Amino acid sequence: MADKLWVIKIGGNIIDDPESLSRFLDRFATLRGRKVLVHGGGKIATRMAADLGIEATLVAGRRITDEAMLRVVTMVYAGLTNKQVVAGLQARDCNALGLSGADGNSIKAVKRPVKEIDYGFVGDILPTSVDDGTITALINAGFIPVFSAITHDGRGQLLNTNADTIASALAVALSSHYDTSLVYCFEKPGVLRDVNDNSSAIAEIRASEFEGLVAKGVVADGMIPKLHNAFGAIGKGVREVYIGNADNLQLLHEQRFGTRLV
Repeated sequence: MADKLWVIKIGGNIIDDPESLSRFLDRFATLRGRKVLVHGGGKIATRMAADLGIEATLVAGRRITDEAMLRVVTMVYAGLTNKQVVAGLQARDCNALGLSGADGNSIKAVKRPVKEIDYGFVGDILPTSVDDGTITALINAGFIPVFSAITHDGRGQLLNTNADTIASALAVALSSHYDTSLVYCFEKPGVLRDVNDNSSAIAEIRASEFEGLVAKGVVADGMIPKLHNAFGAIGKGVREVYIGNADNLQLLHEQRFGTRLV
């Protein structure tokens, strides 16, 4: 039977708050099995850009990454934030290795084509983007890879890439080597039947139920693409996807963490 692997993604709500990050790392360190961690950048890059006199531009919540902003997000995501997470894991006896997609040629993306909006140096993931051989070698050597949201195009250009998408692509690529579960940590306890009621988290959603929940408005807005991508990963070999609050990470072993997608 294949070894268990957890691919866990954390976002800015954890990265931005030292106490939340510390609690998460405590729980992550005790999680049994092989692990990969993917992190977003949070608001630190926006603050750093402001300190440097660089204006952050967002269109429909998506960051425009021009040349100046690419320098900032690379410094923050692949540098400061990544190394803070890695240092925190080392303090908890987890031998972590901080990576961008350029390291070991592990994740190669393509620059997003210009259509109605020019997103600048933003990378899109392809089915062939992940070099699973490099990453499995690190995992099998006992390391915990910690990926930032920076990839490259193979021709020397770094690219800012969505961390949710990176986590999904890693989970799919590694599912041929391990019994892989993908975990998205965010501020809610799961997918809620009522967005105003945190006690209304849905325990499990099957792929056959997804469209019905969208039609009823239970799954709406930004949760639609998140779940769509999650079920896409399950269709490509990932065992299951969890969406829930990082403070409950210890419940993964009991399959009671947040909402389980199967």
